[in-house]
Amino acid sequence: RSRPVLARANRVVRADDFRMVVRRGRRSVTPSAIYYRLERDAGEPLRFGIIVARSVGNAPARNLVRRRYRALGRQFVDAGAHANDVVVRALPGAAQAGWATLADDMHAALDSTLLPNTVMP
Repeated sequence: RSRPVLARANRVVRADDFRMVVRRGRRSVTPSAIYYRLERDAGEPLRFGIIVARSVGNAPARNLVRRRYRALGRQFVDAGAHANDVVVRALPGAAQAGWATLADDMHAALDSTLLPNTVMP
């Protein structure tokens, strides 16, 4: 079996956690998504949650967007980011956006806060 893109420790899975990040987190908006970031205790891992509503497209389009955001989240985990919860709410434009566009938007929204001293590839 292949390794999951994001380990369970790096995923926001509880509805209460999603709600808390969306309500209390710092918000960044790009054409393809809204990013909510909430700081956690210093020793905690970076966790990602992804929300892809039906307005984004049909099931295959939503699943593609979800997989792309998980892979992008994995890049932040691998780069050493930690102590934050991030919830990504995909907007309808995400279904038409390519990988490079999603990556650029995500890095523009999150790099300075999650990895202040690192440049992502």
